[in-house]
Amino acid sequence: MRLPRPQLADPGLRALRSAARAAIVMPAVFAIALLVIGNPQTSTFAAFGSFAMLVLVDFSGPPRSRFAAYLSLGLIGAAEVVVGTLCSRDAWLAAGAMAVAGFAILFSGVINGYFAAGGTAALLAFVLPVSIPAPLSAIPWRLAGWGLAAGAAICAVMLIWPPRRSRTLRGDAGAVCLALADLADSVCFAGQQSAGSRADAAAAAVDGLRKQLEAAPHRPTGPTREAGALAALIDELGWLLGSLGAVARLPAADLCQGENAEAMAAAAAVLRASAARLTGADALPDTGRLARAQQAVARELTERVSQLPPVPDDEAVEALLGRSFRTRAVCYGTLQVAAYALAASGATATSPGSPGPLPPAVLAVQRFAAEHASARSVSFRNSVRGAAGLAIAVFIAHRFGLQHSFWVVLGTLSVLRSNALGTGRSVLGALAGTAAGIVVGGAILLAVGSSDNVLWGVLPVAVLFAAYAPRVISFAVGQAAFTVVLVVLFNIIAPVGWRVGLIRIEDVAIGFAVSLGVGLLFWPRGAAAILRRNMAAAYSHGADYMAATARQLTGDDDPGVAASAAQAEQAAEAAVHQLDDAFRQYLAERSAKQADPESAARLVGGAARLLRTGHSMAALTTGTGAASAGGYGASIDGQVQAVRGWYVTLGDSLANGTAVPPPQPANSGDRARLLRFLRDSINSGDSGAVRGALQVVWASQHLEMLRRMEAHLGEHALAASSLPPSH
Repeated sequence: MRLPRPQLADPGLRALRSAARAAIVMPAVFAIALLVIGNPQTSTFAAFGSFAMLVLVDFSGPPRSRFAAYLSLGLIGAAEVVVGTLCSRDAWLAAGAMAVAGFAILFSGVINGYFAAGGTAALLAFVLPVSIPAPLSAIPWRLAGWGLAAGAAICAVMLIWPPRRSRTLRGDAGAVCLALADLADSVCFAGQQSAGSRADAAAAAVDGLRKQLEAAPHRPTGPTREAGALAALIDELGWLLGSLGAVARLPAADLCQGENAEAMAAAAAVLRASAARLTGADALPDTGRLARAQQAVARELTERVSQLPPVPDDEAVEALLGRSFRTRAVCYGTLQVAAYALAASGATATSPGSPGPLPPAVLAVQRFAAEHASARSVSFRNSVRGAAGLAIAVFIAHRFGLQHSFWVVLGTLSVLRSNALGTGRSVLGALAGTAAGIVVGGAILLAVGSSDNVLWGVLPVAVLFAAYAPRVISFAVGQAAFTVVLVVLFNIIAPVGWRVGLIRIEDVAIGFAVSLGVGLLFWPRGAAAILRRNMAAAYSHGADYMAATARQLTGDDDPGVAASAAQAEQAAEAAVHQLDDAFRQYLAERSAKQADPESAARLVGGAARLLRTGHSMAALTTGTGAASAGGYGASIDGQVQAVRGWYVTLGDSLANGTAVPPPQPANSGDRARLLRFLRDSINSGDSGAVRGALQVVWASQHLEMLRRMEAHLGEHALAASSLPPSH
């Protein structure tokens, strides 16, 4: 009989190589500290420091970025050792310092993926010194242990089995740029069949990139230049696909065939250069050519529309204008892609037509932190919860003089989750794992007796399993393996036999209880409930921003309108950032399996698409000059309010668990009325009136795109209806 073989989630054996590296380096560092330096403080900090640097964090990316990240973590850890030791003699001071440091470390994870990835290791670097009371004279010995661990770990991660260059989000975004470039070429220079097949290939590439983004443990979001630009780039590629696909489906005849062809060729060239940039080349997209082509399309369209026969056929006019409208949208989207691609690769985007350089890092971080300094932010909630739990654990450990006080804090840290249910499940798994580890560790001690040589031989094996098990087997198995490491480690330092395991289970049980209590007191329902509320806010603010830009676009030159649109844009962007944060946490929780995560992802993407529609509408007047829409603007007021109302209602239904609004039917009367206005402007012979009418028709097409998206979002809202309500 053939037994089934366990399937371990370790593609490319990356986790095994990382665990083996820790099994080699950590015992060696510990041996140097204990046998050569001979100070217990140095030995303890060398052991746990190397474990933190080698097991609790695994920075990815180019070698230079990885080296900078590990070096920064080592330096921050050294500062934490000093501050933690200074505060370790007083229970209240230690708890206060832990609260401040815990919140700062956890909340900094919203800045980018590196900060989030290094959070646990940075927390351990502070937990260890602040929870073990020591005089000031211990600081040099502690720093020696941490410095030895950090130096050895950095050399190990850079030289021993460094990660191979593999698929990355940035590289896959470059592949999507190439697929979109092929589609842009086929739109004007290939047949309809070729354009259709390339559109399918581009759609598959964009869908694969989105799935990779959703599966990433630390999504590239945040205010820092590269991280924020890469996240925006992925969203923009999806938007650009929709515009290119729409052009491919339109009739080939149009008023500006030559200008449209040049614009598409320039867009394809910019996309190919952006792809090269994203994959490591030094190519610079020729955005100047694309911006000139975009302006030429708008200029020639206005001029040639003015020369149309007095009373053209409605359908003929729409067919002649549709391709030029969509081509202009493609140009805008491609310029955005180029700017974000340059920023994601570390360059500066100041080319014509680009969205402009991103704000300075300090100002961006301040703005992003302000956006998340709210109870609606999952990162803020997790940071408050984590800081409170760790501070209480430190205070209890100090106040009651527990023998291994830092184990209480480690127990709190290891099981603290974003909701009480998740914490409760983690507590049970961690207790079971700890108990199993004690049994295994005790059996090892009974078998080997007091032989230090055998324990030294067991230590690398225990470290290997402790580093490997949490990643590919389970959290509980990882807890068991880590307990075995601690039992072996402390029996090498000061032999006390299997009783050290009982001390550990007593202390970590206190830590688990603290974690569970904090989880029950601070926002116990997790990210699923707040996800609904943030969806509602994102849809509501995005709809307000879209309506404000539509009002600007249709000729309202009141300065108050511009200020209102700027405020609406800032509120919409903040709401989308908070929604993305909540969605990332939702995916990490077990509750994500209770609802359809794909539908939740589509709803999150719909809110981002609403924001991008506002951005696109705000850029429509570029190159056409100022124009008064006259009475034409009022003709789409009803369409603007109808679309805005539907998306606000969708957000309310998601927040409150009420019925999802049905999609709005197409209104042929709106289209006929707009075309009649356009004919009137043509008959008037006034080029300014033509520009105003074109802007209104263009705004109407953006609104029609949002209306067509309603049915798609409504279906996903129904599929995600098992999310708990936000109230």
